Amino acid sequence: MAVEVSDVPEAKRYEARVDGESEVAGIAEYIRTPELVAFVHTEVPPEYEGRGVGSALVRTALDEARAAGLRVLPTCPFFAGWIARHPEYQDLLYKSRSNVSD
Repeated sequence: MAVEVSDVPEAKRYEARVDGESEVAGIAEYIRTPELVAFVHTEVPPEYEGRGVGSALVRTALDEARAAGLRVLPTCPFFAGWIARHPEYQDLLYKSRSNVSD
């Protein structure tokens, strides 16, 4: 089974399709700024669960964020959990600036 993932910027989401089908097998919605991409919602219909669709969405989205030099804010629990299990992507995580007292 081949999962193809593409960015659909006008919809502010990544879409996954399986084996060349036209039906969307999963989505990952985001909010993008010049420095940051926040992943806010991931959804995979039950008939596609357990087939690697969610992982393909996350991996593609994170690889593209890295290539674009963007930090990642995983507000979506699926993204946050996936990154926690894949330390090779943790360097992408957005870290807020701490307040410095004078």
